[in-house]
Amino acid sequence: MKLIKCNRCFMDSTAVPFVLIEEGCNYCEDFLGLEFKNVERKSELDDFVKTIKSAGSNKQYDCIVGVSGGVDSSYVLVKAVQLGLRPLVVHMDNCWNSELAQNNINHLVEKLDVELYTHVIDWAEYKLLMQAFFDADVIDVEMLYDNAMLSINFNLARKYGIKYILSGENISTEGVRMPQNWNWWKMDDKNIRDIASKKGVRKFVSFPLYTFWQSLMDRFIYRIKWTSILDLIHYDKEEVLLFLEKNYSYKRYPYKHYESIFTRFYQGFILPKKFNVDKRKMHISTLYLSGQVSRSEAHELLKSDRYPSETDFKADYAFFLKKMNWTESDLNIYLARPEISHNKYKSYLPLKIFLVGLYRKFIR
Repeated sequence: MKLIKCNRCFMDSTAVPFVLIEEGCNYCEDFLGLEFKNVERKSELDDFVKTIKSAGSNKQYDCIVGVSGGVDSSYVLVKAVQLGLRPLVVHMDNCWNSELAQNNINHLVEKLDVELYTHVIDWAEYKLLMQAFFDADVIDVEMLYDNAMLSINFNLARKYGIKYILSGENISTEGVRMPQNWNWWKMDDKNIRDIASKKGVRKFVSFPLYTFWQSLMDRFIYRIKWTSILDLIHYDKEEVLLFLEKNYSYKRYPYKHYESIFTRFYQGFILPKKFNVDKRKMHISTLYLSGQVSRSEAHELLKSDRYPSETDFKADYAFFLKKMNWTESDLNIYLARPEISHNKYKSYLPLKIFLVGLYRKFIR
């Protein structure tokens, strides 16, 4: 099929749905419709901090900050401490951490003098689950990490009576929404279970599965909020990177989410090769629309290689094969097979859509 490109941002018809609208497309129109201004909203920020402190008074911690080693979560941690909050820092290690990411986390934790909780997942079980997702030919293999990460954060929030989990999500670098066909809903434990069952995994021993029903409990019973703080401040990615490099010995990555070896191999090689998906289009479109890069800079970023060097790619390629116990032939066979939609497996998504509709109609 002919590739249709947006004239304003850098999204195209590999994203579903994709609709050209006047000067742009549905993705940049949605972003501009947010009317987002990248400035500090001091009054809102002050009120938000007061609310967190009040909810966490007389408790060991007043919030959780999940860190991956990436720039967004790293800066959330710095801001939380600067604002006088008492965070429990949480990291989920799925055994794909890069040494660079681990060093970035360690430098932050040491200099900020905060407590770090690291959950190291059982590799044998996690590897089996990853293999099941590869065998299923679904796109969102990283759904496993995201689901487990949510589980760890919310479990700790319940344990310590914490009401706020501060995430690195933000409009200024992630405002262009994720296309429907580029990932899957992270709390769809029915989908995970059905895919895993095809590999004979019917009972989860160590994997911290976060269920749809638990997510409802956490939101409506425990009243735990997963929320962003970066949208309440001026957040310029390049400025923040320079600040972190200067003050926390931070080392940057070539692209967003490249702090994990698997994530950069997945986004830099597997997604383009097997699924014809380049997530840089979404990330770079956001940076352009939010005024953080010029149009020519955005074009140069998209034209550049997905890997900083051929040496880095070969190292990750070899590491992936060894870690998964695959041969080159196994990888080539996997890449050649057609994609199968997550919809082909059992899912709570129809139920979620139904319940969200009821909630919006009768409660909100």
